[in-house]
Amino acid sequence: MNILLVGSGGREHALAWKIAQSPLVTRLVAAPGNPGMAKHAELKPEIKATDAESLAALAREMKADLVVVGPESALAEGLADRLNAAGIPCFGPTAKAAQLETSKAFSKAFLQRHGIPTAGYGVYEDVAEAKAALNHYAAPYVIKADGLAAGKGVAISPDKQDAEAEIERMLGGRFGSAGSRVVIEEFMDGEEGSLFALCDGQRAVLFGGAQDHKRAFDGDLGPNTGGMGAYSPAPVFTPELVQAANDQIVQPTIARMAEEGAPYRGVLYAGLMATSEGPKVVEFNARFGDPECQVLMMRFDGDIVPLLLACARGDLTKAPAPRFKDGVVITVVLAAKGYPDSPLEGSVIRGADQDFGPHVQVFHAGTRKRDDGALVAAGGRVLNVCAYGADIAEARTRAYEAVAKIDWPGGFHRSDIGWRALEPR
Repeated sequence: MNILLVGSGGREHALAWKIAQSPLVTRLVAAPGNPGMAKHAELKPEIKATDAESLAALAREMKADLVVVGPESALAEGLADRLNAAGIPCFGPTAKAAQLETSKAFSKAFLQRHGIPTAGYGVYEDVAEAKAALNHYAAPYVIKADGLAAGKGVAISPDKQDAEAEIERMLGGRFGSAGSRVVIEEFMDGEEGSLFALCDGQRAVLFGGAQDHKRAFDGDLGPNTGGMGAYSPAPVFTPELVQAANDQIVQPTIARMAEEGAPYRGVLYAGLMATSEGPKVVEFNARFGDPECQVLMMRFDGDIVPLLLACARGDLTKAPAPRFKDGVVITVVLAAKGYPDSPLEGSVIRGADQDFGPHVQVFHAGTRKRDDGALVAAGGRVLNVCAYGADIAEARTRAYEAVAKIDWPGGFHRSDIGWRALEPR
């Protein structure tokens, strides 16, 4: 098979690493790719993930048997629609189906329309109207930019003054057109986790769970980020909670999307809150999470390609059931100083590509090679250090031992990834 993988981050590096292991693969091309992915795929750095037209042309040129879309930006640009029109199987939903992620207002209305459990909410475009609406909610206040904001468009404000300031920032252009509308939600009390499902338009098969760490600093302090680390499996996902989430959220979502003329193919990421009333939807993503994808790919036991292809072709019935290794995988994100607001680019990283042993993988997330061959930071989240262990403690020890071997004064990381899993329950 000839496979085109779209994207350039840690999620895509993990997918490239896993896809390249398949005996079905003859050629793997990554567009644009990153330096770490060069071990597994041909890179096309000149083609951006948002250039749907060029990506579709590349897929036709290389006679792709499958296109795997990593980032949400490509989905929003309608890449799947173009590929479907060309008869090329695409692992990733159409722009219409991807609205489950690309518009929080669409997603919330969909959930409400079909009685799928989530928090109460309102959608606002006017600053004064949004501020007045705060009177209908209790602190802490949850305020979200409607569109795509690279995982940073969510604010949890402790008081009304802070909430009003967030409303002014978002509607004032902090996230560009993504913040032209804001969603204000009821705060949900509980523990959050990410549940994944592979979908073929009519059916959904669960594909593991993970827990992310959104805040920038230890102790869940600092601004929201795209994710500073994750681990899988997550203890919050008890068998009872997973069953309830599948029955009340995942399966109804796939069925109702098909009924509404937007069959969903690809991976559905359900960000869930485990509340006293059962699981409720925090948000949907239309792609593998980042950094959750990294831990899922390391835990997955088997060939990922037949599952991706079955989703893209619209028939999971003949695909093998997903299998996962026993044990735990954890990833620690190394980010550039200044992230998420103003990450410093260009600092030299040494030791990222050394052999860390059989239980550790380092995925590149935001790197580039200088003309002299030096590896440098080229983004906010730069490296993902992933480690497998028999339990969370062993995985965590291996991950942080590997982190200590990487020489990068220009970066920082959290030192408490996995803390919830280590607490007695």
